[in-house]
Amino acid sequence: MTDQHEDSKTPAPRDSATSSVDPVDDEQALAERIRTDRLYVGLSQADVAEVLGISRAAVSAIENGHRRVTGIELKRLAELFGTSGDRLLGRTAPDDAATTALFRATKSLSESDKQQVLRFAEFLRGAGQAPPVGSNTVD
Repeated sequence: MTDQHEDSKTPAPRDSATSSVDPVDDEQALAERIRTDRLYVGLSQADVAEVLGISRAAVSAIENGHRRVTGIELKRLAELFGTSGDRLLGRTAPDDAATTALFRATKSLSESDKQQVLRFAEFLRGAGQAPPVGSNTVD
């Protein structure tokens, strides 16, 4: 007996968790995030190709959404860009540009330096909003 969907023009129903997901849109979004992150960290397609062990043309195809990324490539791209595979895949809430820049700037610091940055950030958070420039707070 054949499945009723094999003979009909109607596609098989998707489960409710993926019914609103368009794989083409997801692949295009991934391609754009890869291109954006590559440019952000100042790498060429040739630099990325060398790390991934693929041709520069293959990197171009990935960035244009014409070639899928393997799991290993995704892992290496995330490491190279200083981010996570989940963020590249769009599975996490997007960070604002300043948060992303802070993460990348502090990622390679020593543990001691990271603690210094953290203490400063906590100080700033506790200090409240700075007065506007040019305001006179002393009477």
